[in-house]
Amino acid sequence: MDNRPAPSLADSVAAAIAWWRDAGVDCSFTEEPQAWLADPAEERESETAAPVRKPAKEAEPAAPAIPRIGGDRADWPSEVAAFRQWWLEEPSLDLNAPHPRIAPRGEAGAPLMVLVPMPEEEDREALLSGAQGRLVASMAQAMGHSAEAVYLAAALPRHMAVPDWAGLAEAGLGEILRHHIALARPERLIVLGRSIPPLIGHDPAQGTPHAFEIPIDSGAIPALASYAPERLLQQPRLRAGLWRRWLDWTGDGAQ
Repeated sequence: MDNRPAPSLADSVAAAIAWWRDAGVDCSFTEEPQAWLADPAEERESETAAPVRKPAKEAEPAAPAIPRIGGDRADWPSEVAAFRQWWLEEPSLDLNAPHPRIAPRGEAGAPLMVLVPMPEEEDREALLSGAQGRLVASMAQAMGHSAEAVYLAAALPRHMAVPDWAGLAEAGLGEILRHHIALARPERLIVLGRSIPPLIGHDPAQGTPHAFEIPIDSGAIPALASYAPERLLQQPRLRAGLWRRWLDWTGDGAQ
């Protein structure tokens, strides 16, 4: 009697495979034919079939137009006193900053106009009432002008932490500044702030100019550009550079 245990399933499968391998059979066969090559008729049909069109990409919505500031140009003031009030009250000039709006000061036809980027942070009643104003007053006195004789103006009605100068230019701030300068009609203009010349007509690709002209209806106003007052306060060498350019510009340096 054979007392050997029955082989396991794995042993039985291995034995069967070994038997067929010893018999010379190492491939599997089937009676059903297999289509190893594509049917030429089906290939022609797929080639002539209409291509599958991808859904068109939806166009991105256009960026909203930047609202113009200043309102209708026909309603802009035609003299300096009215411009001061308009500068304080025109709704489109309210730039939503926490500081108050400050009016320009001085009289039209002044021998010198100084244009700065914005009021000082501490300004409440008068433009440039702090350290920057003292710097401008000292500068004007050295140039031969009393503080009262200088027309002071800012490019923005309020102090702002980080103005969007490019957006303001696109919104029309430059046109308002040129109108303001034309109303003030100074004999000379000093622009303190490298962000201002592009607003009033200078091509920024040409760099910040030292001297240029601003055309107005009655002719052209000579202008000299330099750094913003806070930069001049921080760096004496910039003040010295402005003084040298003033002397060259006015011809006083040749004396």
